[in-house]
Amino acid sequence: MRCSKLGIGTAAGAAVLAAGALALAPTAAAVTPTTATISASCGSYGSGTATLTATQSGTSATITLTSSAVKAPTAVPAGAVKSTLTLSKNGTGTTTFTGSSNPAMATGDDVSTGPLKGTVAAGDLLQATSLKLVVFGLITINCSATTPQSPGPFQF
Repeated sequence: MRCSKLGIGTAAGAAVLAAGALALAPTAAAVTPTTATISASCGSYGSGTATLTATQSGTSATITLTSSAVKAPTAVPAGAVKSTLTLSKNGTGTTTFTGSSNPAMATGDDVSTGPLKGTVAAGDLLQATSLKLVVFGLITINCSATTPQSPGPFQF
């Protein structure tokens, strides 16, 4: 009888230790790749490369974008650019990531915006197709991707 109680106690202790180890283990990055690039054309505002950086926490995701395609025409304070990034979703639809979280930019700086927030589901494949920037609520800049994301779409 004594041996069986010892065995049960040891098994319960091992289970508690295993559960604790899982709770403390770091979580793996859920989105791959975490960084991608595209080429974009923004009409009379210019063209160039954009770098997108994605993160995910459950069904919430963010994408930050920095691009040499558009230069700040004047000093732009933080939060003055409303951005809408449109991405193809699983090749059959679209989804948008939005926000007004740009950093302050000096005249001539590469445009940077984000984190832009959106919702994702497990298995979503997202690829940037266009970006709309509204600066000071007055200037609208529309950009279209001219190349697919490299190394590939974001997989959540």
